[in-house]
Amino acid sequence: MTPECFNVLLATLQMDSVFHSQSNHSQMPIEMQLAIALYRFGHYGNAIGTKMVALWAGIGYGTVCLVTNRVMTAVCREEFRRATLYWPSGPEKEAAKQWVEDNSCVAWQDGWVLVDGTLILLYARPGFFGNSWYDRKSNYSLNVQIVPTPDLRIVDYSVGLPGSQHDATAFAETRIYKENEVLLGEDERMWADTAYPLHGWCQAPYKV
Repeated sequence: MTPECFNVLLATLQMDSVFHSQSNHSQMPIEMQLAIALYRFGHYGNAIGTKMVALWAGIGYGTVCLVTNRVMTAVCREEFRRATLYWPSGPEKEAAKQWVEDNSCVAWQDGWVLVDGTLILLYARPGFFGNSWYDRKSNYSLNVQIVPTPDLRIVDYSVGLPGSQHDATAFAETRIYKENEVLLGEDERMWADTAYPLHGWCQAPYKV
């Protein structure tokens, strides 16, 4: 992660209430908490153990879990999603539609946004409800749904469900699924593969 990206992430998170407790014991600076959490996220195996991270950061073992939980709490909030992603403007929609028309046909141009799922592998079987995370590819994983425009700019996502969950189930957690009447125009639609349900606003080519 570049320093510029770190600063943008820090600015987005620093107002979250989880970093501003009413305790008599003040928290360590938010930038330190974020750096520790990112260090854990960027490693695997023994390197992310509380002992190794505590020695690296010069903090207590319990503090490692505490700051990681705070960062994850802030990142998983709906406020963070809306602060980091924005729905395309009118001109951006038209540019996406033009790309679809240029690469397919005029009839498909109103399908200017896409959706697909991917599995994020976990290092080991989770301690709670471990079997729920066991996916069809014989790994423990998270199901992540990504909603991009044709130029691959992510405009929506959902994360958190186990890898064993079907894409159609995980898709229901996205903003576009819940607010499609607001986000998409009357004739606009999104494209998906055959794992997704058919709606007037969500089409899977060649699925009958």
